[in-house]
Amino acid sequence: MRIVGRALIVFLALALLVSPALAAKSIKVHHLNQDDPFDNPTGAMATVFKSLVEAGTNGGITVQTFPNGQLGKDNEVLEQVKSGVVETGIFSVGGFAAGYPLIGVLDVPFAFPNISVTYPVFDGPFGQKLGADIKKKTGMTVLGFGDSGGFFHISNNKKPITSPADVAGLKIRTMGLDTHKAIIQSLGGQPTALAWAEVYTALQTGVADGQMNPIPIIAFAKLQEVQKYLTLTGHLFAPYVWVMNTKFYDGLTADEKKVVHAAATSAIVAGRGIGRVIEASPRGLATLAKTMKVNSLTDEQKKAFRDKSTPEVTKIITQKFGAEGTEMMNAFLAAIKAAE
Repeated sequence: MRIVGRALIVFLALALLVSPALAAKSIKVHHLNQDDPFDNPTGAMATVFKSLVEAGTNGGITVQTFPNGQLGKDNEVLEQVKSGVVETGIFSVGGFAAGYPLIGVLDVPFAFPNISVTYPVFDGPFGQKLGADIKKKTGMTVLGFGDSGGFFHISNNKKPITSPADVAGLKIRTMGLDTHKAIIQSLGGQPTALAWAEVYTALQTGVADGQMNPIPIIAFAKLQEVQKYLTLTGHLFAPYVWVMNTKFYDGLTADEKKVVHAAATSAIVAGRGIGRVIEASPRGLATLAKTMKVNSLTDEQKKAFRDKSTPEVTKIITQKFGAEGTEMMNAFLAAIKAAE
């Protein structure tokens, strides 16, 4: 009996030593929206990533998604990814700015001529340059830049907006970025920085008169229930920033890294696709137009908005980030011109 008991103890000790090596690796994925791949871009990204990573590693890596900000606000979870408590997260630029303020260089208004130009800019040399700088400054590895739903547009409860003068005095919710605030201030509005979870209630109660977001985000958040007017300004493109804890990433095998990168790339494409589909489908602009008064800006009207906002934002970037920010902003604008 003693021999059997000793053998059992030795077996259990060996099992404890061996089991971590045999256990599947696990990735926790943070994002702020629902986990429905047909509802929003991050839902599509997280779902596709999970499927491809688990299939591509034959279950060697399991992926668990945490939607709707279950792990905390973006800026809070960013620290968790940095420390390794959470392996990876898909972050809004507003949340990501807490760890990498230079992300504000992307906020030059009316910089993109159309949505298709955004893809080669963030997938190409500029995206690689930005990703390398993010890793250098934060220690986190960039998996890619997703689409938050297309261009930002302005909605409000007070009146139609057809000129910068119409924005004057309106309290417009923005992310906490100084560059986002500068866009609204340059038009005479009052920027109101609020966390995403607070936006619906703020619009409902009058804490904010309006907000700016892409069509799919306005639609899946049902902001048409608390907003009357929508102006298709298309003034801003704010990508999702997808990062992974570098220590975890470095612990992956070469094959696992290939699977993770391929899965992230495919997931980003899926997110872009669902964003375009929602925009064009009855779930997007058509649904918003049922209860909101929607108007598009002419080229001449857009120029009036651009002339007011662009100088103020570029001034903020150069003042806040100095030569480094100016260089990154110029590289961004040059990449857009090359992609056109």
